[in-house]
Amino acid sequence: MSGPQRFLLAGSFLITLGSFAVLPYMSVLLHQRLGLGIGTVGLVLAVASLIQFAGGAVAGPVTGRIGLRRSMLLALALRTAGFAAFVPGLRSPVLAVGALLLVSAGAALYLPANKAYLVDGAAEAQRPRLLSASGSAFNAGMALGPAAAAPLVMGSPGVLFSCVTVLFALVGAAHALLPRSAAGQPPAPPPPVAPVRDAAAPPPGPSPFLATAVSVYAFMFFQHYLALYAVPRTSAGFYGAVLTGYAALLVVAQPLLAERVSALSHPRALRWGFGAMAAGMAAIAGGGHVGIAAGAVLLCLGEIVLFLKNDLEALARAGSSLPAAVFGRQRLAAGLGAFVSGVAGGQLYGAAEAAGSARAFWAALCLQCLLLPVLLLRRRAARSRPGPRRGAP
Repeated sequence: MSGPQRFLLAGSFLITLGSFAVLPYMSVLLHQRLGLGIGTVGLVLAVASLIQFAGGAVAGPVTGRIGLRRSMLLALALRTAGFAAFVPGLRSPVLAVGALLLVSAGAALYLPANKAYLVDGAAEAQRPRLLSASGSAFNAGMALGPAAAAPLVMGSPGVLFSCVTVLFALVGAAHALLPRSAAGQPPAPPPPVAPVRDAAAPPPGPSPFLATAVSVYAFMFFQHYLALYAVPRTSAGFYGAVLTGYAALLVVAQPLLAERVSALSHPRALRWGFGAMAAGMAAIAGGGHVGIAAGAVLLCLGEIVLFLKNDLEALARAGSSLPAAVFGRQRLAAGLGAFVSGVAGGQLYGAAEAAGSARAFWAALCLQCLLLPVLLLRRRAARSRPGPRRGAP
């Protein structure tokens, strides 16, 4: 990797570390410290999530106009201002909500620009390693951030937000020293034009946008409802250990599996990824310490395969589109999938509990994960099937 690429990975870790030092506790701060009702808190968090994900769709036009480095600087300036506004916002609900929305807007712009800068000028064979390393850096920060902030978040939140503000200001200032290209040189001239493929032969696999939306939709059931299921059946300490182990496995395994995931065709990756998720849901349905731990490992493998391959496939099919626009659309797809999962998940889990069997919820998810790749690939096959030609008898 080039020096700028290494810096960007280190910066990604620090940015996520700072973000997840405070964002996971936002519902507690808004409700307990600022006195907002639970319904209002839920609405605020839903709007912030929508901005953070759907706002990625504007990353392409912005980066196309001002460039990748300036887009990252603008995003970090927004996030620094947002975290700084939280310090006086701890006494004002209106200011706190405005600060959260400002942070979310910065996040919507930063991640697509970050990934696009990382792969800027890189050969296609290098992209799996770069994107998997980026995912590991972000996930390491997500794993360590909440634990690092726990001693301060309730007792001294002003100190915590001040520290995070300084961290973002320093990382943002360092971004100003980056060259315009991650390779440290002007982009290479375009390669010779390859022979045109038969227009009747569509690319294999479904749309990466749709595949990403469905993948995130299936995964977020695990993300949102494992705590409700696992803690009463094991303990809060065991659940915390499972999350820590999950994050550690994700950080280590994603770069190790990147080349193998890249070598898979998109349809095969969908079958393997959703198959691992289905097996994980079935293991969780079995209950107990072993079943929940094994299910988490299998879900982690499914996440690695699906999320990485969908991004690689989106880049491969992008043509002349800017990478930042591609990653912005992928963020939008993830937001749509997470939104639908959140709406459906509460209803499904509530119905399962009302029926006296929360295990049925996980069994239903297992069946769903088995059916989703079949439906995705069948839909693609139906769309690619040639229709009758004009003038044919």
